[in-house]
Amino acid sequence: EVRVVESGGVSVQAGGSLRISCTASGFTFDDASDMGWYRQSPAASCELVSTISSDGTPAYDDSVQGRFTISRDNAKNTMYLQMNNLKLEDTAVYYCAPELNIPTTCRGEWGQGTQVTVSS
Repeated sequence: EVRVVESGGVSVQAGGSLRISCTASGFTFDDASDMGWYRQSPAASCELVSTISSDGTPAYDDSVQGRFTISRDNAKNTMYLQMNNLKLEDTAVYYCAPELNIPTTCRGEWGQGTQVTVSS
């Protein structure tokens, strides 16, 4: 079974930075294609934040472009999301997705997510 454990989510002040991580089991990152990060806040739906291809090519939602950086370390079976210049609206539970376009990603398909809270 493919499972992930997200970690690193904490409370941070607006304008600050944070890096969250995702470590997977049940599959090998070396063999994975596109992966990504989703997030869900109480007032919003599950939204795709960023993706990264097997060769490391990233893509970002407009809301985080220029502030977030996605990366992957295949040797460690780990994916990261570096978040800079955090805004209040970035507050959400962040979910790691070893496979994209799965509707249950924000409902525990792969892991339980990690809470990021941005305060003023």
